[in-house]
Amino acid sequence: MRRREYVRGDGPGAQNRRGATGRAGAPCESEQHVTTENVNTGASGIALPAKRPRTALAGPYGHPFHPIFVTIPIGAWFASLVFDLVALNSDREAVFAEGAFWLLVIGIAGAVVAALFGLMDFLTIPSGTRAHTTALTHMALNTLAIVVFAVDVLLRWDGRDEATGGRLALTVLGLLVVGASGALGGMLSYHYGVRVADEQTQSTGFRSVSG
Repeated sequence: MRRREYVRGDGPGAQNRRGATGRAGAPCESEQHVTTENVNTGASGIALPAKRPRTALAGPYGHPFHPIFVTIPIGAWFASLVFDLVALNSDREAVFAEGAFWLLVIGIAGAVVAALFGLMDFLTIPSGTRAHTTALTHMALNTLAIVVFAVDVLLRWDGRDEATGGRLALTVLGLLVVGASGALGGMLSYHYGVRVADEQTQSTGFRSVSG
């Protein structure tokens, strides 16, 4: 059976736990716990899961690769929107419409790569937690975005040098889905601290460099 530990270590409340249970380290029913796999203990003594990479391929501690790769699809898809707008409002429609098409393709390829690295980080999150639920929703929205942009590419396939309002609208829809997913991705990193270095490590960046 996998060993579990408290969200808080043997801090000031440890004696109360011993009194409530009759033996040191036995859990009360109201206490939360997390698996010890991939757990760091921060400066506050709170066990922090999903900090360490599951594999070296996911990026070193405190510097995951997933956030780096997500810039590729986001940048490509947003640039595709700009190219569509230019194509619809200039006399160089064919050039910018085809550019928008290839930017969509680049974005899809980049999104697949980013998803692989995101999956590695997802596997570090304990199931049954709010962070896990948020990550599942984040993953579902990313998948939906890829589907939307894939449909966009297929609709442009035989007329990639033409710009239409419908194609533009589909790109906007995909970007709205990406925006919603990105908000959840930010929550995972900045609110729940998934793959973010613990506070003790972060504090090293605020020490004086003069002394």
